[in-house]
Amino acid sequence: MEMHELETAAREIRRSIVATIARAKGGHMGASLSEVDILTALFFGFMRCDPAAPEDPERDRFILSKGHGSEGLYCSLAHRGYFPQAMLDDYLGHDSPLTIHPTRHTPGVEMNTGALGHGFSNAVGVALSAKKSGRRFRTFVLTGDGELQEGTNWEAAMAAAHFKLGNLVVIVDNNRLQLADTVENTMRIEPLGRKFEAFGFEVRGVDGHSIGELLGVLGGLDYEGERPHAIIAHTVKGRGVSFMEGVPEWHHRIPTGEEAARALEELSK
Repeated sequence: MEMHELETAAREIRRSIVATIARAKGGHMGASLSEVDILTALFFGFMRCDPAAPEDPERDRFILSKGHGSEGLYCSLAHRGYFPQAMLDDYLGHDSPLTIHPTRHTPGVEMNTGALGHGFSNAVGVALSAKKSGRRFRTFVLTGDGELQEGTNWEAAMAAAHFKLGNLVVIVDNNRLQLADTVENTMRIEPLGRKFEAFGFEVRGVDGHSIGELLGVLGGLDYEGERPHAIIAHTVKGRGVSFMEGVPEWHHRIPTGEEAARALEELSK
């Protein structure tokens, strides 16, 4: 896809997120909006994946460790063609596979996530399996910055370096906010890049809202090497909607009808 097509896809995904959460009156708006450009770069521009063959054994794997960003993932998968966009209308509905956290009932979802810190650990296992079996698929895992306060992430990082998993990429949605406050005030995680380096990772920083920068970094990694990769993607929580950007309450707040209309209008420009 051309860059303008990728940017258009990201804008439409954001519109779908707002409409889906407003309709269902449930979800995590801020965390979903901040991850959209990362997901667009991966699913539309870089990963080896095919909605027509979702179980292809050679497909690249994506794991959303920050499972509360499920609406961002669902809308990305729907726009990529893994399931009809009309299914988003039934998000959180009775018997809908689109639940508050991702599950394997949804086409394109590799594993159930939501318990923070578990996705990174599972991604290490998936990448290790590929290496031991001689498969060439790559594993990408998206974490939240607040999620990295969970100790299991650092056990996973230690294992990834020990097993020399160059086929593993950890992307941090570094929006600097969590449930009700800043990450800094809740539990400081900086210097994040130096911590990953100390665990044996190759570390890159990137503007997490520049699809071009993201694709450039992803395309420059050595997936055949022995060092796992960490991409610190600097993002803004609630990206794309002016009155949501950088406001902690939009972690889990549901927009009123008027607010949703304002947000959709902004995302139409």
